[in-house]
Amino acid sequence: MAASSTEPGVPDRRGPARYLWWVTVSQPRRVAAGTLLGSAWMVCLTLPPYVLSRAIDEALRPGDRSALVGWCAALFGIGALNAWLGIMRHRTMTRVRLDAYFRTVRVVVDHATRLGASLPRRVSAGEVVTIGHSDVGVISQTLTVTGPGVGAVIAYFVVAALLLSVSTLLAVVVLVGVPVLAVLIGPFLSRLQGAETAYRERQGALAAILGDLAGGLRVLNGLGGKGVFAARYREGSRRLRDEGYRVGSSMSWIQAFGLGLPTLFLAAVTWLAARMAAQGTITVGELVAVYGYVAVLVVPVAMLIEGSYDIGRGLVAARRVVDFLNLEPQGCEAARAESGTDAVAVEPEARAGNRATRVDGEHPVPGPEEPSVLRDPVSGVEVAPGLLTALVSARASDGTDIVDRLGRFVPSSVTWGPARLDAVALDEVRARILVADNEADLFAGTLRAAIAGRCSPDEDAVARAVDAAMAHDIVLGLPDGLDALLEAHGRNLSGGQRQRLRLARALLADPEVLLAVEPTSAVDAHTEANMASRLRTAREGRTTLVASTSPLVLDQADAVCFLVDGRVAAVGRHADLLAEHPGYRRLVSRGAEGGDEAEEQHTPQGHHRSHPLAEPTHEALR
Repeated sequence: MAASSTEPGVPDRRGPARYLWWVTVSQPRRVAAGTLLGSAWMVCLTLPPYVLSRAIDEALRPGDRSALVGWCAALFGIGALNAWLGIMRHRTMTRVRLDAYFRTVRVVVDHATRLGASLPRRVSAGEVVTIGHSDVGVISQTLTVTGPGVGAVIAYFVVAALLLSVSTLLAVVVLVGVPVLAVLIGPFLSRLQGAETAYRERQGALAAILGDLAGGLRVLNGLGGKGVFAARYREGSRRLRDEGYRVGSSMSWIQAFGLGLPTLFLAAVTWLAARMAAQGTITVGELVAVYGYVAVLVVPVAMLIEGSYDIGRGLVAARRVVDFLNLEPQGCEAARAESGTDAVAVEPEARAGNRATRVDGEHPVPGPEEPSVLRDPVSGVEVAPGLLTALVSARASDGTDIVDRLGRFVPSSVTWGPARLDAVALDEVRARILVADNEADLFAGTLRAAIAGRCSPDEDAVARAVDAAMAHDIVLGLPDGLDALLEAHGRNLSGGQRQRLRLARALLADPEVLLAVEPTSAVDAHTEANMASRLRTAREGRTTLVASTSPLVLDQADAVCFLVDGRVAAVGRHADLLAEHPGYRRLVSRGAEGGDEAEEQHTPQGHHRSHPLAEPTHEALR
């Protein structure tokens, strides 16, 4: 099950314990080396008391200097060996933890990529951040138990065997006493695991609130809602603090028992051994050895307690990771529902995100060789190849839902030419059909990189895309032009500027099919008219669908689909629909009345809705 340095392997998602086991056995040689070094280090800790006892009984008491020098040299050698073992153990276990850390990060990132557009619908950004920031570290720390943890168990039995050679009574006391310590600490470990679970859940929820607050700060200021969100965050922070106190309380008791009980146990065994030495049952050297053995036993006991604590926290963290990994793209869930396949029983290739096969096991069919009609049976919308089609609906969600289905972001029975869209390999769909909406991220980097995306276009292609999206004034307005730096999500730009950059990026990609949602909703009427005209020119002969109620955009469309209650009520040219359908006329007339004075409106997640005023571009002000 070992994976290469670049491929993390297929995680076991059947439960938190199985996931931790998968992370462990994914690096068998390194874990085996850590276990061997940890065990050797722990066992070697028991050797100095034995050597001291021999030095006392065979050299110090008889006054044999040569024997004393020999035993001291042996003690020095054992100390040097143990120091080397400790260094190698630590280095090896660090590599084990780092492997587990980055392996978990990789599977989480890969799965987030596989979820794609389903991700924000299934889990909050705060939860993903908390998994990547906190849970992966806890999981990696749990693997410490494979080294010193295993060594602690071995050292426990070694100490018991050594004590058995001194006194059967002392060996029995040790063999019984250590499990009693574990029983005393057990309830606190259970309480800690429950507190950790509650703390982790509140931490994810609070991170989501913070992300919303940070992302929509300007909007909240404008709407007067910053105080409400801040109050929610303070309340969530207070509850998280209370859960943190619960965690700290349980942890403090565990640490107190972990240090206090072994010390009391050491005192009790030493007192018993001293009584036996006074009675002559054991020698003075054996008394020193017993003290040393039990003192050394404090380290394995502490390791066992710490390991139990780490396992409890690791199970909580692994449960969150497994829950995330068990999220499936909505299309995959639909396919499994049809085939009756369990999510964790899917073949490893599908679970790893291999898009060469469908989740239900069927082989994909090729997409149409020539540009073909995209048809949505639910709404009756047909997107003809090579034409600019527009969707008009009183409910913006109707158009968005249709675009999601046509772009294969939700389960549907959409057809593409003669084939069902969900039967075509997802890689091919993504390469040929592009959905451009106002939620698309703009990553931190240069303006050129934000427009180019994963393409490597020449300067002329970038200039044409920028010009077609009416974004030339943005380039001119930034100090370094295309090499100017953008903040994450383009926060140093206005909503209208971000919208035009997204359109420029979509036009530069030049997909076979472009599905755009309200690409002009955050700009003024003059800019919108130019954008609509240039969009039509840039996409001449290519299949394009635009969801909009703007007459300026609709006038450029070859065909307009008028939707009522999510279904096509009429299809025709914009002018014909205005003359023949009063409902269509009333709808687009409302858009025209507000279009002359539009203004961008921001939402916390970067959405844009049309609003009566808008930012004019430089070109509009000339």
